[in-house]
Amino acid sequence: MIEFVFTIDYEIYGNGEGSLGELVHDPAEKLAEVFNKYQSKFVAFIEVAELEMIEANRTDRAIDKVKHQIKKLYGDGFELGLHLHPQWYNARHENGKWLLDYSEYNLCALPRERIAQVVQRSMDYLRNVLGDPVFTPIAFRAGNWLFQPTKDAADILAQKGVKIDSSVIKGALQRNHGLDYRSACKNGYYWRFEEDVNLHDDDGRLIELPTYSMMVPIWEMITLKRVGMSQKMPSSPLRGIEKFRRYLDFLRLWYPLKMDFFRMTLSELTKMMDKLIHEDHENPTVFRPIVAIGHTKDFIDLEVVEAFLSYLKARGVPVSTFAGVYHRCRQ
Repeated sequence: MIEFVFTIDYEIYGNGEGSLGELVHDPAEKLAEVFNKYQSKFVAFIEVAELEMIEANRTDRAIDKVKHQIKKLYGDGFELGLHLHPQWYNARHENGKWLLDYSEYNLCALPRERIAQVVQRSMDYLRNVLGDPVFTPIAFRAGNWLFQPTKDAADILAQKGVKIDSSVIKGALQRNHGLDYRSACKNGYYWRFEEDVNLHDDDGRLIELPTYSMMVPIWEMITLKRVGMSQKMPSSPLRGIEKFRRYLDFLRLWYPLKMDFFRMTLSELTKMMDKLIHEDHENPTVFRPIVAIGHTKDFIDLEVVEAFLSYLKARGVPVSTFAGVYHRCRQ
């Protein structure tokens, strides 16, 4: 059986550029309208660190609208997940620009005490926004998908009550940051883990529900829509060995095409789903929670989103949330 989980990374650009109104609030508002039309919900992964720092420095007037929207989404039944780019917490705002602390780019590479501090601070802020002192997100997604080295961060998140991680993209590789999810390709649609997110562990306290991906020839990644959107995104300049390592990441025949329902065309989305539906018909006893990703900061083609929701409905594929699939995954 297939259950489909739409997730949204609720954030501005990774270097601190962009406005909350244009890149977060307005896209999420339009998206929620479409999902409500289809009586479906998505999971909003709230990038808490950037919101707290923007509010503390009052650098964007839309922060109050964003906080109101988060509370409304939660009240309307949309699920909220925890998303973290820890480089924000030591950030400074100077001359109209954010200077982020890239020494803290990877949460998992920080000292254990710092990881605990960052996680607790982020949860406290989200609880304050919601006015709910006991709210605990069921799911976590690491900034830039960096959930390696896993052990300390996974232990702290589990202690705080988080039950699901959704940072993995099977086959993904980022040499500059020590991310390597190639060995996760041998796992199923979800798995328990403890000390290494790549490795299934029957006794693991957390469940990995990766963003669904398929290994495709590298040239299939080059579409007009994807290239056009990438060119509009500001990027951090790479230097010397960093640029060479990033080049090596792409220097392979097969590459993970993640199910990104903003960056993929309707044809790509339905082609991927047609294959999954065929596999499900062949073996309906396997539970297949399929996680898709989108970012509010990306241009949202609402026509594609609505057409894809209509496609799922016509084919009898239910749209769920992490809370909706968790107990079946646990069993």
